[in-house]
Amino acid sequence: MTRKCINADGAVAVGPYSHAVEAGEFLFLSGQTPIDPQTQKLSEGNIVEQTKQCFDNLFKVLEASGLTSENVEKVNVFLTNMNDFAAMNEVYATQFSAPYPARTTIGVASLPLGAQIEIEMIARR
Repeated sequence: MTRKCINADGAVAVGPYSHAVEAGEFLFLSGQTPIDPQTQKLSEGNIVEQTKQCFDNLFKVLEASGLTSENVEKVNVFLTNMNDFAAMNEVYATQFSAPYPARTTIGVASLPLGAQIEIEMIARR
C-alpha cells in the first residue's frame, strides 16, 4: 500500500519523514519542533514562544490536509524540562476548545536541534 503523505508549505522537516500520513479517516502528524519556517532555525525564546511555534507548524500541516484543530483527537507533548509544564499548558489551552483532545505529556532528556518542546498529533476526518 502506498502512503498518502501530506507536506505543508511553512512547516519544516529536519529528517527523512513526511509532515503527515493519512490512514483511512486518520491523519498522523509527525512531531514538530519550534523551527521558524522563515529562518529555518530553531525559534529562540522561552517555552511559551516555542510552544506557539510548534502549534503554528502543526496547524499549517492540518490546513494543508483540509483539517482544523477541531479535527484533532490526540496530542503528544514532549518537554525537556517538566518545570515548563504550566507555561506550555497555558499556551495549549488557547489552541483548542472544549472538549479538548486527549493528551499525553512526556519529559525527555533532549530533542532535535536543542528544542525545548516537540508536539505531535493525530486528527480524524
